[in-house]
Amino acid sequence: MTDRKTALDKTALVISRRKLLAGAALIAAPALLRTDRALAETRKDVVLVNFGGAAMKAFDEAYVQPFAAQGGRIVLDGSGALNGKILTMVQSGNVTWDICDGGITTLAELNPRNALEKIDYGIVDKTKVPAEFAYENGVVNYMFSSVMAWDTAKVKDTPTLADFFDLKKYPGRRMMRKDSQAMMELCLIADGVPLDKLYPLDTKRAFEKMATIKKELLYWNSGAESQSLMRDGECVMGLLWHTRANVLKAETKGRIAYSFKDGLLQPGLWVVPKGNPAGAEAFRAIASMQQPEGQVKLLAAMGNGPANPAAQSLVPADLRQTNPGDPANVAVQAKINAAWYIENHSKTFQAYLDFISS
Repeated sequence: MTDRKTALDKTALVISRRKLLAGAALIAAPALLRTDRALAETRKDVVLVNFGGAAMKAFDEAYVQPFAAQGGRIVLDGSGALNGKILTMVQSGNVTWDICDGGITTLAELNPRNALEKIDYGIVDKTKVPAEFAYENGVVNYMFSSVMAWDTAKVKDTPTLADFFDLKKYPGRRMMRKDSQAMMELCLIADGVPLDKLYPLDTKRAFEKMATIKKELLYWNSGAESQSLMRDGECVMGLLWHTRANVLKAETKGRIAYSFKDGLLQPGLWVVPKGNPAGAEAFRAIASMQQPEGQVKLLAAMGNGPANPAAQSLVPADLRQTNPGDPANVAVQAKINAAWYIENHSKTFQAYLDFISS
């Protein structure tokens, strides 16, 4: 009897413990669920501003959807992250943007005005970007290049950048951007300055080089305008973004060609306006966008080169030619120097506009 009673007591104890644990689980489960919901509800929407068009769909697939899978939410705004708009928001204390698709001139114009947050590299992984493009107030999100394109119907051989300035060898109009960024560098490379000796830029020498073809120069303001001038045959050669040159090559079935040789490699940058509404959630979104798979999707959609070195091995063979960050393409280009622009952009840009209008 004693053994049987002991066994029954043990069985009852086990059953009681099971009931207790089950009851505790039933009580805890709603509490945990409420905690998860509360965490999700406290995560703020991140407003990311780009320049619209094809970038809206491309950014959605490459960045928005993966971040959503992690419990975050990016809201795209395609109105254009112009430096003046960012500055106005910050100075008025009415900031509605969290992440802006900017560049080196964004740093040059807004850093001195204390309009950008410092990148939180405790959240954003500095090892997932080239060291030279991880700045205090901006971090590379993709790579792009300024390159030379030409009309093969009028230029039969493969021209060099020096040929861009040779009107006797290749008569016809030339096209440059209505902005000094990259144009100064390409002028100097064409004039014989080595790729690794560009900075500090000899702007006087660059303007002298431009002056040799000034009578045949047309200037573009937007990427769409650069495409139009080349596609419609207005210009024999042009200096433009490689992404636009890539589109032109496809649109014209190869009539417009381009090369990365002697181009200028530049970073597109994520910048965060000072006092952004989402706070640190913006940096969690940026960290999510460092995933190599999404960056390869952006390359396939628009030609923007991956910033994460780990993405290079994921790039399909047929896209390597159009990837500005591919090692073979990097090797034949110069790299932009942000420090020089932060110090000199304002006066150089104004001098460039004065040259055009004179």
